[in-house]
Amino acid sequence: LLAVSSKICIITLTDLELTNRPPEGILAAPIDEDNFFEWECLITGPEDTCFANGVFPARISFPQDYPLSPPKMRFTCDLFHPNIYQDGRVCISILHAPGDDPTGYESSSERWSPVQSIEKILLSVVSMLAEPNDESPANVNAAKMWREDRLQFEKIADNLVRKTLCLPQSES
Repeated sequence: LLAVSSKICIITLTDLELTNRPPEGILAAPIDEDNFFEWECLITGPEDTCFANGVFPARISFPQDYPLSPPKMRFTCDLFHPNIYQDGRVCISILHAPGDDPTGYESSSERWSPVQSIEKILLSVVSMLAEPNDESPANVNAAKMWREDRLQFEKIADNLVRKTLCLPQSES
């Protein structure tokens, strides 16, 4: 019980600022007072991108050994993006377990460390929305389209943005 309560203190103390004064375009908080290991988030698509004006709900789940292991993040809406799996899971370096990358793609400094914060994760995800990493994709089809047919990619993204706002799909 003490171990669980100390983890809750780590989550609440480190991230209290996020719930009180969140960065522009980001809202995040625990689902309820009884469960600090599950957070709900709303992320607004970054300006001047094909995701601008969209409001994308997501969940962050903290493992029992947090902060030694990274949380997991999953969008709970449809998102077509090179770094988001089709089931909504986010694939970004900051959420990868600490240590060396067996593929040699990421440096250990890019991966999870216990000093990371929920705010830093969310800001990294906003940055990822603006600048996808198509060299190490979670969604190969999205990465291919991002590289080879940007207009079609942006059309799909626009329709998903419209869907998050409960607007009709564009005809063009």
